[in-house]
Amino acid sequence: MKYAKIIYLLLITSFISCSKQESDYKLISKVPDIEMPNNHLKFKEIEDYKNYNIVASHFRTDKNEIRYILANKIAFKAYNENKPFPNGSKIVKIGWNVEKMSNFQLALEAKSLQRIEYMIKDAKKFSKNPGNWGYARFVKKENKYQPWKNGTQSCISCHNLAKDNGYL
Repeated sequence: MKYAKIIYLLLITSFISCSKQESDYKLISKVPDIEMPNNHLKFKEIEDYKNYNIVASHFRTDKNEIRYILANKIAFKAYNENKPFPNGSKIVKIGWNVEKMSNFQLALEAKSLQRIEYMIKDAKKFSKNPGNWGYARFVKKENKYQPWKNGTQSCISCHNLAKDNGYL
């Protein structure tokens, strides 16, 4: 929990310190009314994601992207107690591409927001999906979010690799 708050403060600081990120942050403050075509999950489903707790971060070298993973209160409680994720759990992944900082070349900073993805546990709605998780991915193109055109099968395939970790 202590580390989640530290990471959260670092994340917010990076937004404040760089005007490029500020505009991205403001854009994602207002969640667009769009949905995934194959499962009808809406972006608005995670409208309150800014209140979620950061639980992890990682860097994708193949995409030059830093990602932060956030959990709603339900998922965060299960995560902290090392219990299975119950229905209503929501996990959000936010990805930014990075570049070297102009004033400190040894460090990287977020350049622009690339995607916001989420998964939600719902045993009724996603009973046919492994672990009862539903997935949504919204990519940012030309300063506008759009549902990912490739659907969610690749999300399912990738998350199947983490079956032993609750598909996370």
